[in-house]
Amino acid sequence: MSNNEESQKKVAKKKTAKKAATKPKVGPELYKRNNYGLLQNVDYTYNEDGSIDWRSMIKPEFLYPNRGWFDIRKQPMPDSIEGLDDKQLLIMLGGIKELAKLRGYNSVKFKVENIGSNYVTAKCSIEWIPNYENSSIVLYEDYANATADNTDDFCIKFLETIACNRAFVRCVRNFLNVHIVGGDEIDKSKTSGNSNTSTEDVIDSGINPTTPRGILEKVAIEKLKISNFEDFKNHLRNLWKTEEYKNESAKEWNSFDDIPVKEARILLGILSKK
Repeated sequence: MSNNEESQKKVAKKKTAKKAATKPKVGPELYKRNNYGLLQNVDYTYNEDGSIDWRSMIKPEFLYPNRGWFDIRKQPMPDSIEGLDDKQLLIMLGGIKELAKLRGYNSVKFKVENIGSNYVTAKCSIEWIPNYENSSIVLYEDYANATADNTDDFCIKFLETIACNRAFVRCVRNFLNVHIVGGDEIDKSKTSGNSNTSTEDVIDSGINPTTPRGILEKVAIEKLKISNFEDFKNHLRNLWKTEEYKNESAKEWNSFDDIPVKEARILLGILSKK
């Protein structure tokens, strides 16, 4: 074989190898997982402790501003999600589905109970596949409801579906430690912004609804008509004067996030009576 022929073969091999390397992955190759239980074709983001930062894995197209958060504070609705905190955002159902697919699961099951014309509860159970974060299969469950009081005129016709969607969203994001409320979870009733919204309804309101602090903030804004935390501090001073609530540590609180969970629950109990 001449040197010219050998050189041509080497060039041909390089072209073939380059073509194979640049060929886009399709079909089953997109869903191959490595020894850590992670998809091989996905670039994951990690927290400082080595766990996966699932919040950062949400694509921007699945996020949008939470109008309720801004309306209740009488603030203008932003045109984009840029610079917004998680509590100011909502995530679409499609984003939750994509997160679940990225994490990997064996099954998703629903159990619908208390079926009535105005009230339905649903339990979502997801069996997550093992990965390096969880060495064995994990069964995680969460609940949600759909009622005539927290859905709109259209959704009330499909209470079972709405309850199941809400339960699925909560099950996924709570397991993956995502604190952005799902668009399917928020209270869509016409009276959701009124002061007569009950504490139970607040769970679907859209302000960190999975935490006592978030619920306290929502209830305080609606019942006390406050616009900032300093207004709430003034209310705490009044509670001190009437001896309804006293806490020396309250003077160190600068936001609702500073309030201990136990104290948030106590304050919720006081506000619910007003």
